[in-house]
Amino acid sequence: MAHPLVQKTEEDFKKTLEHLNDEFAKLQTGRASASLVEHVMVEAYGSSQPIKNLAGVSIPDSRTIQIQPWDKGLLHAIEKAIQISDININPVNNGLSIILNVPPLTEERRRDLCKVVSRLAEEAKIALRNLRHDAMAMFKRMEASGDMTEDDQKGAEKALQDAVDEANKQVEEMAKKKEEVIMTV
Repeated sequence: MAHPLVQKTEEDFKKTLEHLNDEFAKLQTGRASASLVEHVMVEAYGSSQPIKNLAGVSIPDSRTIQIQPWDKGLLHAIEKAIQISDININPVNNGLSIILNVPPLTEERRRDLCKVVSRLAEEAKIALRNLRHDAMAMFKRMEASGDMTEDDQKGAEKALQDAVDEANKQVEEMAKKKEEVIMTV
């Protein structure tokens, strides 16, 4: 039975991995993907909302994203939001929907994206290390105050380190898969 603090830290590790996965999904890989635009914030109805709350996003083919707002009055707001976003794709407004033609990636852009993948993976590893550090410090305080025996502390630290190693391995695998997707022409 793992210590409750180890279990809580493992849950935090999962959240870190989910965040990394979300960040990877936002990277443009030369293929159309709804995740490229769903997070773009649009000024609509007096507040800022993500596109996925205002429109249907479909992928008619591997190079095209089609955004059909449920309210046609939002076409220009969605078009403007995409233009100012970091997607770097020019939207085409045909009066019924917004069309994004995803350009194929150049070799240089692929290498740049691989660097971004590496940076995001390293940031995830740093977050995992910080979580481990906080939990280890808590174990030491608990042992010092008598809430935990030294043996229990050592066992909890070992369980925590095993969880960190597993999470780091998952980060590496995720980064490797994403780089393979990016480098595939």
